[in-house]
Amino acid sequence: MSPPGEFSLIDQYLTGLGATRDDVALGVGDDAAMVQCAAGESLLLALDTLVEGVHFPADCPAHWVGHRALAVNLSDLAAMGAEPAWALVGLTLPAADEAWVAGFARGLDALAKRHGVAIVGGDVTRGPLTVSLQITGYGGAHGLRRDGARAGDELWVSGRPGEAAAGLRIWQQGDRQSPRWQGLLAAFLEPSPRVALGRRLRGIATAAIDVSDGVIADAGHIARASGVGLSLDMHQVRPSARLVACLGGDEAQRCYLGGGDDYELLFTAPPRARSSIRQAARDAATPVRCIGEARVGDGVALQGGESDSLMPAGYQHFSAP
Repeated sequence: MSPPGEFSLIDQYLTGLGATRDDVALGVGDDAAMVQCAAGESLLLALDTLVEGVHFPADCPAHWVGHRALAVNLSDLAAMGAEPAWALVGLTLPAADEAWVAGFARGLDALAKRHGVAIVGGDVTRGPLTVSLQITGYGGAHGLRRDGARAGDELWVSGRPGEAAAGLRIWQQGDRQSPRWQGLLAAFLEPSPRVALGRRLRGIATAAIDVSDGVIADAGHIARASGVGLSLDMHQVRPSARLVACLGGDEAQRCYLGGGDDYELLFTAPPRARSSIRQAARDAATPVRCIGEARVGDGVALQGGESDSLMPAGYQHFSAP
């Protein structure tokens, strides 16, 4: 039996995925999708490419690759306070592996439905295993941006940074069945984009970014875009108990600051917004913590603790290993 062609894979596995939306006039099956935009809304667009062996392990189950491909894009929209709406997906496959595509589609579909995203088109081609996903959402009149932090603002972070990086280490070391580390593995395999929190922070936060390259590296992006310095209070940088149990105190703190792949939200807001932030966090069922402040100056500084030894660089694709 000959392997299926690209159109067969699209028809059988990549059509009708995600939510059913009234604003989709034409989805998969034509030369382009057609959507209807709500009046008075800005559109926000993001795209990420995931390459086997760079963004996910070669032995990562296809289900989680599908989940992750959408999650990283949802996280970008979450950082801008957007409501996700539609996505396009491009698959590059070494071979027409129906079982892999079916697993990928299940993971993608489940997360898309959870967040009301319609998969409206894309492409399948041959080559090294690569997934590209482009997402579009509604940003309201004024979405969150990186460039709004001001001296005197407080710096907050959601969730449990560092756990995803620890989960990747556990996966690579092969200790995947131990009940003790399942929470850390889940943090890597199935990141939870903070879409609900991001939407609730509109009108509260002054700047925001998602944590993909590590807390310090992404704080540096806010500092640079906003023209301020950011100081992290090391007494408030508190890795989770399971992260400390896995790595030990110092390494857990390094992972918290520089591990990456967390897809949490890092954001600034004036001190008067504390109660609104905590209410937004409760409404979104997402833990948050104030870990520092913005100041006059530039860059990112660590206050308290062994600052020099804990200052990781963050991930960059084209830097030396």
